[in-house]
Amino acid sequence: MFTTTELAQVLFATALQPSDRLSPVQIREAVDERLCACGGDASWCAEYVAQEAGDHPETYVRRMRWALGAVADAYTLAAA
Repeated sequence: MFTTTELAQVLFATALQPSDRLSPVQIREAVDERLCACGGDASWCAEYVAQEAGDHPETYVRRMRWALGAVADAYTLAAA
């Protein structure tokens, strides 16, 4: 089981964009695909997020805020 923060890091590491207007199902599918691509190891995504934060601090906060909100919504709806 992954935390919301870990799931957000996984989503952050995808090519998806906040402007894509994705459904909760699409968010969950993207997270699942990325996790499968990483062999279920979310630590790779955390490393990627850290690298992006250093390389692009001007966009990091906005993208992480989006990722946190998107996974919170997507996984809350899935549990309901």
